[in-house]
Amino acid sequence: MLDKVKHIILVLSGKGGVGKSTVSTQLALALAEADHKVGLLDIDLCGPSVPFLLGLEDQDVHQCDEGWVPVYTSAEKKLAVMSIGFLLKNRSDAVIWRGPKKTAMIKQFLEDVNWDELDYLIIDTPPGTSDEHITVMECLKTVNTDGAIIVTTPQEMALEDVRKEVTFCKKTGIHILGIVENMSGFVCPNCSECTNIFSSGGGHSLAELAKVPHLGTLPIDPRVGELAGTGKSCVKEMPDCTTSEVLREIVRIITVGGREQ
Repeated sequence: MLDKVKHIILVLSGKGGVGKSTVSTQLALALAEADHKVGLLDIDLCGPSVPFLLGLEDQDVHQCDEGWVPVYTSAEKKLAVMSIGFLLKNRSDAVIWRGPKKTAMIKQFLEDVNWDELDYLIIDTPPGTSDEHITVMECLKTVNTDGAIIVTTPQEMALEDVRKEVTFCKKTGIHILGIVENMSGFVCPNCSECTNIFSSGGGHSLAELAKVPHLGTLPIDPRVGELAGTGKSCVKEMPDCTTSEVLREIVRIITVGGREQ
């Protein structure tokens, strides 16, 4: 089912709670705003937040002769979404599965979803380097994967875990497109001044240490947080904010890199 997908990008992090799903959804929306046909696959089976972030929690997944039909965010079908969240009865349901069942579910997501023609498929993965990630790599062996975007936050604890993710990528042959430092500083919604309430520069330092690109630094911006659950693109709603500038730059890097491949 991935034979009509031109580019596949993984979004990874060795640490939970770094805003990886928010980066995934806003990146997918930014690509759609740039007039690309985009798919967003949420394989975080135990914490599927993509349906909530895009305001799609009341949507159902249907089947056709070709497989599962993804949920579209609009009538124009610029962004298609698949998540186990669509298969749960309510958002409070817990997925209590052992590894083999998780593996089977991820294989279904990767092999049985009728994405049709896509320019980009963004795969939002769970934190860590375990069963789910290995399954994804095994299923993607026969298709051309552009690489991975790794998300971190500036705290030393997060950076330590993300270093393991970099090692995982290098050992499994995943090309690292770059590192994004999220939650770096707090942008005041009144005066727009940015204050480093944790620290900053950790993502840039890790990128230098790992010899991979640093894609940008995203601050904590309450205005971006208010978009959660609306399905609205930061790039469209707040084109002049720092987050939008960084997202546009990541889109530029991804699309230029894609044309060069």
